[in-house]
Parts: sequence; C-alpha cells; structure tokens
Amino acid sequence: MITNDLSSLGWTSHFANQVASDDPLSPARVAEVQRSHLTVLPGSLRLLALEGTGRFAVGDWVLHDGVHALRRLDPLTEITRKVAGDESAQQLIVANVDTLGIVTSCNADFSVARLERYLAVAMTAGCLPLVILTKADQAEDAEGYLREARRLSPLVTALALNATDPEEVAKLRPWVGPGQTLALVGSSGVGKTTIQNALTGQIAATQDIREDDARGRHTTTARALRPTLAGGCLIDTPGMRELGMIEAAEGISQVFADIQELAAQCRFNDCAHEGEPGCAVQAAIASGEIEAERFRRYQKLEREDRLHTGALHERRARTRAWAKATASGSARAKWKRRGPDKG
Repeated sequence: MITNDLSSLGWTSHFANQVASDDPLSPARVAEVQRSHLTVLPGSLRLLALEGTGRFAVGDWVLHDGVHALRRLDPLTEITRKVAGDESAQQLIVANVDTLGIVTSCNADFSVARLERYLAVAMTAGCLPLVILTKADQAEDAEGYLREARRLSPLVTALALNATDPEEVAKLRPWVGPGQTLALVGSSGVGKTTIQNALTGQIAATQDIREDDARGRHTTTARALRPTLAGGCLIDTPGMRELGMIEAAEGISQVFADIQELAAQCRFNDCAHEGEPGCAVQAAIASGEIEAERFRRYQKLEREDRLHTGALHERRARTRAWAKATASGSARAKWKRRGPDKG
C-alpha cells in the first residue's frame, strides 16, 4: 500500500538531527526537479527554489515554508558522474539512495565494462549494488549472465527476471519496502519503466527495443521519485549514454579489490605493472589468476578518474583562491572607506 508519511519516504534520524526542534519549516522529499520549481512529497507540493533548482536533486530532503524550498539537508548518499562531454565537472544524479539497481538485459545490451562503471559509482556513493537482468525469459542461458554479473564483485547481488511478469518483478520488493529507496539506472529499452510500473502501480509509456543493438529510445525523460506499493520509494532515470568517472577512486578500488591487493605485493611501490621485475599483477595475468582484459579495464577507469578528478580539484582551488582574493579586496576597500581608527 502506498503511503506518503515521512518515515516511509526515507526520513531518518540522520535528517531529523539537522533540524532544530523549534524550526518552523517543514521537511519534504524531492520527487521531481523542473527548471523553475521542485515537486516534493508528501502532498505533491510545487515549491520555488530561491537560488534556482540546480543545487537540488531527486531524492533530496529539503525544508520549506509551503511556497519556497529554503534549505537542502545533508544527504546520506549521492550518485554522481562526470558531466557529458570534455569538461571535468561533476553532475549530481540522485540523492539518498539505499540501493542502486543496475538494469541490463540478457542480450547484446549486457556489458561487463559498463557494469563495472556503475558498480564503481554505487560503491563510491556507499549504496548497495543490485544488478537486475531483464529479458531472462528470452535468453538461452540466463544463468550464464547471472554468473558473469556475480563474478564482478562479492558485494554484488544479481537476479534475473522477466520485467513484464508482475510476479517476477515482485522479487524486487525487499529493496523498496518502507523507508527504502531503490534507484534504477541503465540503458534505454532494458525495462526500467516496466519495472517502475509494476512496483508503483503507475502506468508510464514504454517502447520496444531496436533489433540491431538490443536498445530502445528514451522512455523516461527525467528523473522522478515515486512511492511504491511495498511502502518505500523508487527513482527511475533516463538511459545514460555516458558514465564518466570523477572522484570515484574509492569505488574503483572496491570493484577491482583483487587487482589492488596484487599491486600491493609488487616489488616496487611505484610499479606501473608494465614489465617491471617482481610485478605481482603481471605474474597473476601470466598465470591466468586475473584476465588481461579485466586489468586493462581497471587501468582505463583509474586513468579516467585521475585525469578528471585532478582537473576538478584544480578548478576548485582556483575558485577558492579567487573568492579569498575578492573577499580580501572587499575588506581592504571597506577599511579604507571607514578609516583605520574606526575598526
């Protein structure tokens, strides 16, 4: 049964402790972010954001006066990525997610490299990663896809289902119970909207996938949070064509923990794993303990993250320096106007 009370929407002591007992403002959770306003629950209120909606994300908790969203509460988790294109900037996708449901199909859409990217994002955020394999009823070997997904990390839970069968989708109810939030991510056409329909009772449009690459056109056009029939929340997201790494070192290390452990055993602390004597990583590749392709994927993600994170930190440092110089200049100008003897 769908409810809109705060606890079922995910309100916990983490958020309550950020609000004074005599604060006149009311808490609400962001369900949708539009250009000029936020839609929040409970009540499906439309709130104006005085400083613009850009600093809010679906899943955020905010304090409001009935008209304006006045304060964003510190989140428990944040799902982020590098913005699309060449810029080394970070984009907030959703907030306060307990489980990241990584949806892919038992067909040509299945990609180990893409799954590793999503896992790194989930683990960086501190979310539980759940791999949801759809179209299991159409696959000759759904168990083979499950084995591949589970091999990625001991932290991964993976299950296969037919998204068009409500009884099959019911397997996901433990992740959308009271107080729990599940966010669905993945390519277009893999069944995210169909899953949302079954778990929320909402009827949203779906589209067929293309036969040539097992993908579909975008059905979901914006991120949205919906209460579920099991009493929790679900966030559906549009298919993402790019999932760039930025400030994701922690998650990458967790996904590739086996390679990290081997690297610590190399003879040289600065081993580049490119033929140096005593390289434990290359020895493991030679013995078949780890796959050479898996190591190349690790190197690619690690290089990507280091490049964009470094550029992001440099830009932040320049911004802080500029702000400090501006503030200092304003203080000097004010001091001159008032005179040294007037404080």
